[in-house]
Amino acid sequence: MSEPRPIRRALLSVSDKEGLVDLGKALSERGVELLSTGGTAKALREAGLTVKDVSEVTGFPEMMDGRVKTLHPKVHGGLLSLRDNDEHVAAMTEHGIVEIDLLVVNLYPFEETVAKGADYDTCIENIDIGGPAMIRAASKNHAFVTVVTDVEDYAKLLGDMDQHGGATCSKFRRKLAQIAYARTAAYDAAVSTWMAGAIGVETPRRRAVAGTLAQTMRYGENPHQKAAFYKDGSDRPGVATAKQLQGKELSYNNINDTDAAFELVSEFAPEDGPACAIIKHANPCGVARGATLAEAYSRAFDCDRTSAFGGIIALNQPLDAATAKEIAEIFTEVVIAPQILPDAAEIFAKKKNLRLLETGGLPDPRAAGTTIRQVSGGYLVQDKDTGHVSLEDLKVVTKRAPTEEELRDLLFAWKVAKHVKSNAIVYVKDGATVGVGAGQMSRVDSTRIAARKSQDMAAELGLAAPLTQGSVVASDAFFPFPDGLLTAAEAGATAVIQPGGSMRDDKVIAAADEAGIAMVFSGMRHFRH
Repeated sequence: MSEPRPIRRALLSVSDKEGLVDLGKALSERGVELLSTGGTAKALREAGLTVKDVSEVTGFPEMMDGRVKTLHPKVHGGLLSLRDNDEHVAAMTEHGIVEIDLLVVNLYPFEETVAKGADYDTCIENIDIGGPAMIRAASKNHAFVTVVTDVEDYAKLLGDMDQHGGATCSKFRRKLAQIAYARTAAYDAAVSTWMAGAIGVETPRRRAVAGTLAQTMRYGENPHQKAAFYKDGSDRPGVATAKQLQGKELSYNNINDTDAAFELVSEFAPEDGPACAIIKHANPCGVARGATLAEAYSRAFDCDRTSAFGGIIALNQPLDAATAKEIAEIFTEVVIAPQILPDAAEIFAKKKNLRLLETGGLPDPRAAGTTIRQVSGGYLVQDKDTGHVSLEDLKVVTKRAPTEEELRDLLFAWKVAKHVKSNAIVYVKDGATVGVGAGQMSRVDSTRIAARKSQDMAAELGLAAPLTQGSVVASDAFFPFPDGLLTAAEAGATAVIQPGGSMRDDKVIAAADEAGIAMVFSGMRHFRH
């Protein structure tokens, strides 16, 4: 790839005017002629810069409300011509086409328009046509043309020009071309995804997924795996949008676990009282409500103190000093909350390695969304699990109905079970988990593991009996046989919530009646793989 001559002519057409005037001045100072359109030209002229309208180059005025301005052979010829091709040079001379050495374009704010909830026609009008066409043309001809699509690359452009006598090097142009193609791909992905939803296409023939690099990581799940974190542009409160107040960069596993923790704690509305979730390896090892946030944390911690060490803590209310003081007693990787009060931040400032995140709000657990998982040769795409049940949804199937206290705990346990890897078993007592069994191949094993953890904690806390005595239990899917339910009964559970729907429901119900256990069916399953 031959090195081009210094940049002599640039076409600037941007929606985002950040840094535009400074860039225009810097290019003019380096002897670059400026071509522009509409609002971009106006902003440059108001700054005292000399600008030639694209309409002067094409011989056509902007028309159709700006829909047609750069879609012209004199623009695309100037971007696409091969400077070392005699036929191209002859064609340019014959048709009065001038070379465009630099293209600076960012696109109509389609994503922002959709995010604001604009109507269909407004969104359509904010789909850029000329911009992507020019970007793709310039990117294809990166042997001679430099294309810039992100404001963050303005300074890099000027720096590279200064290093190469007013030109840019081939390595830099290639990098910018790749960035530009990724930008148009992401733009088209946003348009196609929005349009599928707008016209009711649930499973589009082709699905495009895009993201913007947020962080390059030291490694992924393990040190031998490379990894990076990309944001999808969503404004959903959580780890991707949070402000990190202190601590090292979040690792791959930190981000995954912190997301799991905050999504879980968001199931408990702040107005219903303080709640805390402690996560380890994407599974909850303790979740609780309390009269205060400190009490909620303490009760969650007492579910499984061993697993909580080095875990992720999520809170549904502003973190105060009393709670921060309790949390600071053990090693914690990440604390995330809607707000971090100043006195709490001061306490954590002494814990330099603790990552502290403030989100500004809680995500809506019922808001629609999509989850995507890669498999060999493809992707699995599904709706986000926004399922929830209320008292009215529960069907009592045993002779004994649950008490009001049991019903409250059953609904609490059900919310937690939704966020536990299947097979999931969750014991709850008085608004706090007292045993969690996750990710086992057998539901009976999950039931036993959760009960055993409760026994271990009883010994550590000096209790006469495990907290599963007098608890309720939630199962994320039906009990296929009575054995899992009977294991829970042996652990001391007095009431059960499960989806129901097994071929042997009648046998499981009969076993519950014989054991004196109350049982309700939710009619909803919460597999989480």
